[in-house]
Amino acid sequence: MAKILDRLLLFIYSLSIGALSVIAILLLTEAIPLKLDGSVERPVWIAGIVIAAVLFLLSLRFFYISIRRDRSSLSSIDQRTEYGDIQISTETIENLAYKAASRVRGIREVKTRIRITESGLDIVVRAMVDGDTPIPTLTEEVQKQVHDHVEEITGIPVSYVSVYIANLVQSPVIKSRVE
Repeated sequence: MAKILDRLLLFIYSLSIGALSVIAILLLTEAIPLKLDGSVERPVWIAGIVIAAVLFLLSLRFFYISIRRDRSSLSSIDQRTEYGDIQISTETIENLAYKAASRVRGIREVKTRIRITESGLDIVVRAMVDGDTPIPTLTEEVQKQVHDHVEEITGIPVSYVSVYIANLVQSPVIKSRVE
């Protein structure tokens, strides 16, 4: 809701500043005659036109920003079948990769990121491990699970799965009491 309000305010602001700067340019270039008691000095007149022109250009930019669609939230992969079009959001694919990586025993605190390339999907998995399983075996299993699960569910080829092990999860130390 806040984004919509911000865009609306930006839209109104850009229109008002644009209109005021156009009026200022027209007045300063005497396209609209205005009777003033004193004459305006040439440097002030030129500065006024330059400032009005800059404000007009800024208002055009703000106007464009206020009406354009946010493409980052619309990121998806589009496929065409004989029955119609299919769109799968990158967020859906990230969640599938997260689900597959989380199933691997020994993996904790998973984060995934997707990048769409010509050859398919590049998936980056960032995880923490428990420290009980050998890391090479663990990462290979994560790569296989993520690759197979995402390809099977989406039908989109996965070209690359990168696994980054950030750290070990520290398990709480339990001290036994000896009496």
